[in-house]
Amino acid sequence: MDKILILDFGGQTSQLIGRRIREAGVYAEIIPGDCKLTNDILTDDVKGVILSGSPYSVYGKDSPKPDKKVYSLDVPLLGICYGLQITTWENGGVVAPLDKKEYGRSAIRFKIDDSPLLKDIPENFISWMSHGDSLDKLAPGFDLVAESEHNLPAIVENRERKIWGLQFHPEVTHCEYGNQILENFAINICSAAKGWSLDKYIEEAADRLEKQVGDGKVLLLISGGVDSTVAGGLLLKCLKPENVFLMYIDTGMMRKNETEEVSHNLKKLGAENLMIIDARDRFLGPLKGITDPEAKRKSIGDTFIRVQEEEVAKHIEGDYFLAQGTLYTDLIESGKGVGNKAGVIKSHHNVGTPLVEKKRKEGKVVEPLDMLYKDEVRKLGLLLGIEEKIVYRHPFPGPGLGIRIPGEVTEERCDILREADAIYIEELHKRDLYTQIWQAFSVLLPVRSVGVAGDARDYGYVLALRAVVSHDGMTADVFDFPTKDLLEISSAITNRVKEIGRVVYDISSKPPSTIEWE
Repeated sequence: MDKILILDFGGQTSQLIGRRIREAGVYAEIIPGDCKLTNDILTDDVKGVILSGSPYSVYGKDSPKPDKKVYSLDVPLLGICYGLQITTWENGGVVAPLDKKEYGRSAIRFKIDDSPLLKDIPENFISWMSHGDSLDKLAPGFDLVAESEHNLPAIVENRERKIWGLQFHPEVTHCEYGNQILENFAINICSAAKGWSLDKYIEEAADRLEKQVGDGKVLLLISGGVDSTVAGGLLLKCLKPENVFLMYIDTGMMRKNETEEVSHNLKKLGAENLMIIDARDRFLGPLKGITDPEAKRKSIGDTFIRVQEEEVAKHIEGDYFLAQGTLYTDLIESGKGVGNKAGVIKSHHNVGTPLVEKKRKEGKVVEPLDMLYKDEVRKLGLLLGIEEKIVYRHPFPGPGLGIRIPGEVTEERCDILREADAIYIEELHKRDLYTQIWQAFSVLLPVRSVGVAGDARDYGYVLALRAVVSHDGMTADVFDFPTKDLLEISSAITNRVKEIGRVVYDISSKPPSTIEWE
């Protein structure tokens, strides 16, 4: 199968590049950006190479650099952001820091209108920039194809050497015609044949699981959310059901009626080994007095594995593999991308804990969804036969309500948030707003605000409502809530949850904020 090779230099959207290429029907494989390009990597099915972005500057001491062989290959090369800058730097050009960094939307003006990279792309489209360095001088033999609205190089090419470069990020949804540009490269320039689909992913996942697991036992810690449910469905399809053990751990930080719904859904998937564990006291106890967000995540993550080990000893004999519904967004936000240059945005309970890392080093971690984004996971779930209402359920974090309660997590606060959030989601469904939103949830703030309950003065908790729209979770905009609905939802919550005296709406986008508060 033809493929495009992506060299990952630690950019937060490196995997998104691969996903866009796959959407065009071409297989994409991601490898560390600074690895040696041996013959077993540069196989005959590699039709093109893409150099990703990076948080580094090319002139930095520890900046990652590709094998110089990449510039003399017989296949086309595309550099994106840092990928363009390192290509320029290593081929005799000059890269320098900008006095004013270029971030966000920027109109593109063509200087050359017949570049094959811009086939069917109208002039003056809007790109998405994210860089503090720029090309001060093009490398010899390269031509300027387009500039940004700030008169900075945006697209360059050397057709003779089959090298192209983009200063902007075509892979993000905010970039107009970005998918078309990547498709132009993969299909028109590289002549790669379309041969990739989610059906292929299932085939490859089955082959990968067979090689890694064989007839071994696999335990999946399942939350009941979309990711772990789809991971469970994929494991049950690819492996012998009797070897798949699904363990649901009630942490005391789950949504209302979560345990009952999880049990019902997993049995419908054909699970033969389902364990429901009540571990509320074991999770909430260690959280007493902890207020730091990262410390809470670590505590919850360590308890997950500790409880899992204790319960596995009771239910599973012998050795086992630990499966997780980890997505690539989890990995890259935790600095666990393909290479070793990714930055850490936040740790995830199923990625960064010492016990999970220990399992990973032993080769005992199975992550069948680790190359997929959320919308791909949903499509995969439908393909596996999982009910649509489950597949399109809003994302729920592994640490649960624990990271939606800034400050100390207590049983009382979990109960308050659980009830308020259930009302919020119930109202969204009632108003046909739920499916318009990527993720909606409530956050119980560690502050109290003065209010009036009946004729008495009262101090109630402040509840923040969050609702965002997104395509892949990497960027997100605030949902434009109809004012009437927002007012009525606020009233429903304060009327039915006596501990809450005030409701606010979070209007922060990602970036600069993350979707979750912690």
